Amino acid sequence: MKNLLQKIEEKAFELGLDRIGVAPAKTFPEMDRFQEWLDRGYHGKMAYLSRQKEKRLDLRKILPSAQSVICVAMNYHTQSHNSQETPKDRGWISCYAWGEDYHKVLGKKLDLLCDGIRMEIPSAELKPYVDTGPLLEKVFAKYAGIGWIGKNTCLINTELGSWLFLGVILTNLDLPAGMPPPDACGDCRRCLNACPTQALVEPYVLNAQKCISYLTIELRESIPDEFHPWMGQNLYGCDICQEVCPWNRKAPLTSEPAFKPRPENFKPLLSEITSIQEEEFPKRFERSPIRRAQWSGLLRNATIAHNNS
Repeated sequence: MKNLLQKIEEKAFELGLDRIGVAPAKTFPEMDRFQEWLDRGYHGKMAYLSRQKEKRLDLRKILPSAQSVICVAMNYHTQSHNSQETPKDRGWISCYAWGEDYHKVLGKKLDLLCDGIRMEIPSAELKPYVDTGPLLEKVFAKYAGIGWIGKNTCLINTELGSWLFLGVILTNLDLPAGMPPPDACGDCRRCLNACPTQALVEPYVLNAQKCISYLTIELRESIPDEFHPWMGQNLYGCDICQEVCPWNRKAPLTSEPAFKPRPENFKPLLSEITSIQEEEFPKRFERSPIRRAQWSGLLRNATIAHNNS
């Protein structure tokens, strides 16, 4: 008879998830470094990270009965590209946002996975999250054996690279845990050297206040002038530190149709973006993660990209 973990794994792959592993519901050394990161102010204006830090450092404040963290990864890589070769009259949208909103796509799969687990264990307590819960997904994914946290702070898998969406399920089930893989970054510094704003202040440490993804998505106020020239044609997010990573050279393409690029989100004309009216914005980016930047933020970014061109 198959054990429970085998059944969970089979269900995950049946749903189109690319990797699955289990981490114990405990604290890890990376959590101490998260506190240090907050103390340095590297989270910028993302106050929600510090507001809920107690839960991020102890997931039993989320689910008191937690024994395991089921971690999954889903490949979103659709094609090879070089964002720095974007034509001057067009803008770059990070490839994770080319298609459907991953929160909903992966979230639905996690819900179905939870349903499958409950069919086996009706009493199971399960809390699924896709970037929405106060916990450190990458840390648990590492200790579930899915990948290591690279110098660019992305989770990297030797076969899939770093083009990965992560999801977790907190549970009271005591499941066999995986083993963290070795760090395979070696002496490579390509990501640190390539970052236009030097947001990677040292290996494995990101100062979000300098990161183009933070500036174009999370920051709600004006972007400091000093960063404008380095933003290039980036409208939403930035892919440079992943594009230069050797582990992404042979990354396979995703089989998930929802992540295929919408034509209007792949290198859109800057003139088209700047002409979008506020009332048009929700419809133009329906079911897209780009809505997080809001109309005013995207217009701000497009104006900077236009000036850079």
